Amino acid sequence: MNHAHLTLAYWCVLVAALLPILCVGLAKATGAGKPVRHGGYDNGDPRSWLAGQTGWRARADRAHANGFEALPFFIGAVVIAHQIGAEQGRLDTLACAYIGLRLAYIGCYLAGWASARSVVWVSALAVNIAIFLPA
Repeated sequence: MNHAHLTLAYWCVLVAALLPILCVGLAKATGAGKPVRHGGYDNGDPRSWLAGQTGWRARADRAHANGFEALPFFIGAVVIAHQIGAEQGRLDTLACAYIGLRLAYIGCYLAGWASARSVVWVSALAVNIAIFLPA
């Protein structure tokens, strides 16, 4: 039986899947421990609670949603690149670049830097395309 190993690019897929959870955790964390009647996190109705947030908490929730929106393309690109035999070093480098860009995207989103966020998003999309279309 052939036992495949997890490449760095595959580990990046795991990190990319966890980043949205980190974002929503940030959005919820400041409301944890407070009573709901005083604006605390409402685990009984989390989506409504998140929808009522403003500022960086609302942006963290939006970064969470965008992380899940961007995830399928990244997963698909990495898997397809592996299947067609892309050069592993290039693939690992691009996957790490994608993670770096997603972290920068989250930072821009939390800070409210809309223009920078858009530039970073387009850059991450370009990296995904580069993964998908190996040289």
